[in-house]
Amino acid sequence: QVQLVESGGGLVQAGGSLRLSCAASGGTFSSYAMAWFRQAPGKEREFVAAISKSGNTNNADSVKGRFTISRDSAKNTVYLQLNSLKPEDTAVYYCAASRQYYSSSRYGYNYWGQGTQVTVSS
Repeated sequence: QVQLVESGGGLVQAGGSLRLSCAASGGTFSSYAMAWFRQAPGKEREFVAAISKSGNTNNADSVKGRFTISRDSAKNTVYLQLNSLKPEDTAVYYCAASRQYYSSSRYGYNYWGQGTQVTVSS
């Protein structure tokens, strides 16, 4: 069973950048598709980006051209580079892992981290 720990969140001004990290342990990292989701107060958890075991990526339309997901198998870590941040990107960002699915649906992921807060000021 894999454990996920996110880091890298914080407070940033609109137009700024952050890099989120998700460190995986307790499992074979290369066996998992990985994804990032986010949840703003009072809203449903929504898909942000996913990366397959082989490195294929998929981004939500709302973040295309601004956010980039990547993975480093040597470090058992998945990253989310956030550029050109907007106030509406403010949310708790969650890392997720799945052995079966490479999906934009949260229901396809078995394992979740605790989340890291990203706050974008205007």
